[in-house]
Amino acid sequence: MSGLAAIERNASADAPVVTMRAAVVTGPGAIRVDHVPRPEPGLGQVRIRLEGCGVCASNLTPWAGPEWQQFPTAPGSLGHEGWGVVDAIGAGVTQVAPGKRVAALSHASYAEYDIADETAVVPLPPALDGAIFPGEPLGCAFNIFRRSDIRAGQTVAIIGIGFLGAILARLASDAGARVIAISRRRSSLDLARRFGARETIAMDDHQGIIDQVSALTGGRLCERVIEAVGKQWPLDLAGELTAERGRLVIGGYHQDGPRQVNMWLWNWRGIDVVNAHERDPLVYAQGVRAAVDAVATGRLDPAPLYTHVYPLEKLGEALDATRDKPGGFVKAVITL
Repeated sequence: MSGLAAIERNASADAPVVTMRAAVVTGPGAIRVDHVPRPEPGLGQVRIRLEGCGVCASNLTPWAGPEWQQFPTAPGSLGHEGWGVVDAIGAGVTQVAPGKRVAALSHASYAEYDIADETAVVPLPPALDGAIFPGEPLGCAFNIFRRSDIRAGQTVAIIGIGFLGAILARLASDAGARVIAISRRRSSLDLARRFGARETIAMDDHQGIIDQVSALTGGRLCERVIEAVGKQWPLDLAGELTAERGRLVIGGYHQDGPRQVNMWLWNWRGIDVVNAHERDPLVYAQGVRAAVDAVATGRLDPAPLYTHVYPLEKLGEALDATRDKPGGFVKAVITL
């Protein structure tokens, strides 16, 4: 079967059952695409006929198959960066109608259709017609930027330049801050320059990085530091680079175990530490709306960051690329 959905016959009831394609992770590093029943929207929900879904680095831990991961996964699960067209609405939905193109904050978007609460979809204006638009990571970047409280004249260090770090470099630079980008790959540092970073530093030597940032700032270090990697060493480095009474913003997703922090240093410098991950769906949607406005008006162009595009059947390759980062890689997206 092919196309957006296929109609099969329910042998017992002789009633049509509409199915869709959805990716299922069957084991570590293994995926298949199944035909499963298409979901129906409930009270206050909408159904989206998906055009695509971004691939998030947070998928890599379950993709690797840790002991706690159960297989097979639910159809479409792990995918949470979808966008598409509303094709059905449940009872009580008043703010969005079928036919409207939206970005969705949902949780099973490695599939042809997904369900989201009405409050978790953000309409996309005509200016974005045909554009790739993974609203969740874009909204995440804007929410992190808001929580960072970056102001003109500040020096901002961003540790880790991928999709998130590049967008934050652009937003901070546009706000009038001086951005120092720190990342492992030369291509990432080049990307940071294109997105507004004034200086770049290779992430290869802990004390060497501290010395370079100190030299660039006359010993003052950085009023704002954004850690966007999600590992222990970048977190350690972020504390070292934060100035007295500065703000350390944790944007990286730390999902592989506990962390230790240098509380002596954090206490002595009197720094503010902000965990910039949002869990309130309404706040998340606020960030997506800010991203929609910025992209639609031309203040932000994320298109160069969507470097690798795959069909649903090649989701495994997309996840491997997200892990291995081949030449020029920034972000993978699945199109449907």
